[in-house]
Amino acid sequence: MSSDSSARTALIVGSTGLSGRTLAQLLTEQGWTVYGLARRPAQDIPVLLPVAADLLDPGTLGPALAGVRPTHVFFTSWLRQETEALNIEVNSAMVRNLLDALRPAGTVQHVALVTGLKHYLGPFDAYAKGERLPVTPLREDQPRLDLPNFYYAQEDEVYAAAERDGFTWSVHRPHTLIGEAVGNAMNLGTTLAVYASLCRASGQPMRWPGSGAQWSGLSDVTDARVLARQLLWAAETPAAHNQAFNVVNGDVFRWSRLWGRVADWFGVEAQGFGGTVRPLEAELADKGPAWAELAAGHGLAEPDLNRLASAWHTDLDLSRPIEVMTDMARSRALGFSVYQNTEASFFDLFAQLRRERLIP
Repeated sequence: MSSDSSARTALIVGSTGLSGRTLAQLLTEQGWTVYGLARRPAQDIPVLLPVAADLLDPGTLGPALAGVRPTHVFFTSWLRQETEALNIEVNSAMVRNLLDALRPAGTVQHVALVTGLKHYLGPFDAYAKGERLPVTPLREDQPRLDLPNFYYAQEDEVYAAAERDGFTWSVHRPHTLIGEAVGNAMNLGTTLAVYASLCRASGQPMRWPGSGAQWSGLSDVTDARVLARQLLWAAETPAAHNQAFNVVNGDVFRWSRLWGRVADWFGVEAQGFGGTVRPLEAELADKGPAWAELAAGHGLAEPDLNRLASAWHTDLDLSRPIEVMTDMARSRALGFSVYQNTEASFFDLFAQLRRERLIP
């Protein structure tokens, strides 16, 4: 790591999310000055300097960023829209507006963009569908799909601004992110913790909601701490500049084993794949009152089920018709060697959620 980290100033877009808040904690520990930009910035991360701004309102960005002179920008945010066309319009504008607002200061040296495996599997409305599904393990040199995709649009905004303004860039493509954040739209680990807690309270088994291919096939995930480490590594490693990287824990697993391990952690019975996909979104659709009652009885910090669980996105991941794993040869060859045991990722998260009174 750089010995001159005290001279580094980071602007993290999406500092309240899974990847953003974990990165903020790591950078502050490393001595960086860290600004966190969000519509409602986090107030609970030590030394994080909050910046409240709406990236879709360019007129507000100049005043909000006055005096903020970042050397590094980490873009970890997105806004879900009803169609992919709107996803492209809105999420590319967020990147473009921010980089345009930062241009006059001329301080940006590097921009890191976090996307994900929809780069290879397709956007929400065509996710892991069709006759030409990608070959796994997924590799960074696989060509873009011939489909509209807001990840591609975000990348193109970064590339254009980098060529115009002379900064370097990196793109990071995690698999399913495992980490703690309330109100996050893609949060499989916390969703499973909430589901397991409800099963325990009701005496019901924890039933596998996804496909047979995901149940029996190989998979991997990304601990938010591993992603944060790769973001820092790529920012400080010249050989990693102007490249895209997959990022996962470094091991593989089968849900047919991990599902039982998760159920055991919560003390509930596990039920495996029964031949039919049973979406978790339907399972949790009417569980809001039950969660509110559970939260009241245990003094939990968040009584709103929808602030914790993102069943729709968990269903996307667990219902895929193919096994999905990711190749990390590109960053490994350049020296990124961080490894994280996946079972420990889940158990660490569950313990953290319990300490913070988010689950009983």
